[in-house]
Amino acid sequence: MSEETTHQSAYKRLKDLQKRAEQGGGSKAIEKRHAAGKLTARERLDLLFDKGTFVELNQLAESQAIDFGMQEKKVPGDGVVIGYGNIDDRLVFAYAQDATVLGGSVGTLHGRKICRIQDEAIKVKAPIIGLFDSGGGRLHEGFFASKGVAGIFFRNTRSSGVVPQISAMMGPCAGVSVYSPALTDMIIMVEGTSQMAITGPGVIKSVTGEEVTLEELGGAKVHSEMTGQAHLTAENDEACIQLIRELLAFLPSNHLEMPPVHPSEDDVNRTDDTLEEIIPASFRKAYDMRKFVRRVTDNGDFFELLPRYARNIIIGFARMDGQTVGIVGNQPNVLAGCLDVNSSDKAARFIRFCDAFNIPLINFVDVPGYFPGVKQEYAGIIRHGAKMLYAYAEATVPKITLALRKEYGGAVMAMCCVGMGVDMMLAWPVAKLVVLDTTAAVNLIFRKEIKAAENPDEFRNEMIQAYDHKYSNPFHAASNMLVDKIIKPSETRPELIHALKMLKNKQPAEPFRKHGNIPL
Repeated sequence: MSEETTHQSAYKRLKDLQKRAEQGGGSKAIEKRHAAGKLTARERLDLLFDKGTFVELNQLAESQAIDFGMQEKKVPGDGVVIGYGNIDDRLVFAYAQDATVLGGSVGTLHGRKICRIQDEAIKVKAPIIGLFDSGGGRLHEGFFASKGVAGIFFRNTRSSGVVPQISAMMGPCAGVSVYSPALTDMIIMVEGTSQMAITGPGVIKSVTGEEVTLEELGGAKVHSEMTGQAHLTAENDEACIQLIRELLAFLPSNHLEMPPVHPSEDDVNRTDDTLEEIIPASFRKAYDMRKFVRRVTDNGDFFELLPRYARNIIIGFARMDGQTVGIVGNQPNVLAGCLDVNSSDKAARFIRFCDAFNIPLINFVDVPGYFPGVKQEYAGIIRHGAKMLYAYAEATVPKITLALRKEYGGAVMAMCCVGMGVDMMLAWPVAKLVVLDTTAAVNLIFRKEIKAAENPDEFRNEMIQAYDHKYSNPFHAASNMLVDKIIKPSETRPELIHALKMLKNKQPAEPFRKHGNIPL
């Protein structure tokens, strides 16, 4: 055989294997996915990355198992596509499970491929994205696959706080396939076609007798509203991919970089007289904090996370003078903006994420306290509430707090005040920074005097006015350096931007320990 013939033969073999890998489970399986409104693994990656930039690795890796008919079921690629490319001209790594190949199950080589691309992302400190569509561990290979699965979890943990990790649930995922997403920073689910559950409906019925569908057990609605495990949901695969791209635009590539700056034409000195209309001076009137946030950020943009979970607090990303900031704000429209178990968890994890990736925090405070009740106490509000205290105290990024109206009780500390390491404490003139609501405080302090007074109501009202004038206002706090500056509501945006610019070069203190022990 001539040398030329040998080259041609090898090239043909390569092309045949590549074609086989690209076909995954075959044309019928692909047609079935399209009919269900789903994209294939490679179609998803093509949408995710800038056109023509994706480079696939280990395309020809395949399972080495031969038992239980696996010899005939082998497909080059082993049910997962891995590689790297550019998203908005920035290097990003990704893997996409292919459910047309053995249901996207995680076998030995499948797991090793994901570990391989995770290692590359950690080496060069670039974000990594997982597109999940898997039935869980591959039973055909017994315990052999466990090392790869465990390796994925290990690398998720080692990557945490080093590079952003984003998971997109794009199909039904069960068992070991849901633990990796749970270890990543953000989870996006596709409505109607993706589910997450540790055990499927069949196992649950056999063990507990409960009958439930996979969608009822772990659909996008469940995880975005009840468990808080899905940060965002999308109506289809295309919308999900677009959300990933939008999210990445706010984030740095790693913990050593600052987030990308997106120059804005929105005037940094823009004042806004409508803010006093959005936030009524009367503490009894509720309002939507999101409307306020959109009025002060660049171009009214606010990329909210977990919008349907623990709705009494809002979190998300925005830009101020082109710079990414993390927003944490009480939501008076829900539970009057009180903090509770779920909102504390929601905020604390977001605070720690922002701190890990050099994203300044801006806190908008209008909080009457922790939500009272036996149910909250039994649910561990002390421990959960402490997570916010821990997260803010631990954070070394610039921290700016603006007291809008109510700042009552222990929730004041939980929203980052002086003493909690806040860098700039601002307040509106109508704000009240007190331990307790004035009426409640007066009723406790003067309970004997009120009872003995000739006209208790008149005496109570006099004491309320006196207490309000002396303590329940930002002027008393400012006189004690508990507020750095009282600002006009209309000047909120420029004041925040001035503070951000001043804090731009803030240097965190050197760590003095391995790590603390957050009250999980």
